[in-house]
Amino acid sequence: MSTPRTAPPGGPGAPGPSAAPAPERSALLSYGFRPFFLAAALWAAVALAVWMAMLSLGLTLPSRLDPLAWHIHEMLFGFVPAAIAGFLLTAMANWTGRAPVSGARLGLLLGLWIGARLAALISAWLAAGVAIAIDMAFPVALVATVAYELLAARNRRNYIMIAPLTVLALAQLLMDLGAVGGIGTLAGYGWRLGLAAIIILISVVGGRIVPSFTRNWLMHRGDASVPPMPGRLDRWAQSLLHTALMVWVVLPDARPTAVLLLAGAALSLWRVLRWRAAATRAEPLLLILHIGYGWLVLGVAALGVASLEPAVPLPAAIHALTAGAIGTMILGVMTRVSRGHTGRALAADRVTVLIYVLVVLAAGLRIAAALPSAAALALLRSAAALWIGAFGLFAVRYAPLLLRPRRGG
Repeated sequence: MSTPRTAPPGGPGAPGPSAAPAPERSALLSYGFRPFFLAAALWAAVALAVWMAMLSLGLTLPSRLDPLAWHIHEMLFGFVPAAIAGFLLTAMANWTGRAPVSGARLGLLLGLWIGARLAALISAWLAAGVAIAIDMAFPVALVATVAYELLAARNRRNYIMIAPLTVLALAQLLMDLGAVGGIGTLAGYGWRLGLAAIIILISVVGGRIVPSFTRNWLMHRGDASVPPMPGRLDRWAQSLLHTALMVWVVLPDARPTAVLLLAGAALSLWRVLRWRAAATRAEPLLLILHIGYGWLVLGVAALGVASLEPAVPLPAAIHALTAGAIGTMILGVMTRVSRGHTGRALAADRVTVLIYVLVVLAAGLRIAAALPSAAALALLRSAAALWIGAFGLFAVRYAPLLLRPRRGG
């Protein structure tokens, strides 16, 4: 997440000297963040543009997935896993001390991800089993790669990362079997499980890096009032949040589920309030991580309220988690990692700040579009334009950094 001199010990920072890739390798395939962050940003923009074209212009795809299912699938199982892969494949080098996954291995993973996007796009031209097999090749390969690297290094602290990745792969299989293979109601379980797995992964990683980076930044500025080290109550808060999300996957409309979600959100809010978000307003590169985690808490609370109160639309809660928590946190992490690992200062320039503003506005408008209103369609189109602008601007601004060797060697 940061350069070697600022990364917390054992945290998701840049790899040390022993993990440096061979200099003869191309810059693009030297670290996972380079190809996968660029792919994630481009696909986030392109896939949403295609989705809006289907809604507004009646565009049809040669896919076994209906338009809504394709949109959900490509956001949860296309865009998000690319960003996750970029982060984990880069962070593991620091966690394990091993050489980063690079070169042909990294190129193969990227090829499998691209193949999966094509399979989802033209699955109507393929046998259902073939389409599902191509689509599942990337998540299976990613889980295997992460597990191999962590187990080979006996990096027990981060074995936990294998679980949400495996659950995310299982969720994709369920949605594929339901939507592509036409098997019962599995698709609903699949997308809910996928969303839950992603939010759990964000809560685990975000729960480490947000207070840790804030603590380091404040101490560097001479501020002794820093976020406390995680303790037993933090673990309880996280366990309750994760339990509530997994119960929601199976029993989304049950009243006890809503109570669990609201309790998990309340305890998570207690955690967030101790992280001193307001003190980081001078550095948007750090503040955006607080905003992303704040969206997570808000989204889980909204999910609980939506289960109790029919007047609160479920899509509003879902998009607080997807457009809000997931979109904001991914852009916050991608900009920070890209700057730190390419030798740039860990400070947001004006373009980066604009990226953050666009994605936060996109999330707000997308939630508003889910509420009953005569302007719902206009709000939806505006939210889509802002989302496409945020991720498109990331691709334009950060592609030169991602495609070129690290500054200063």
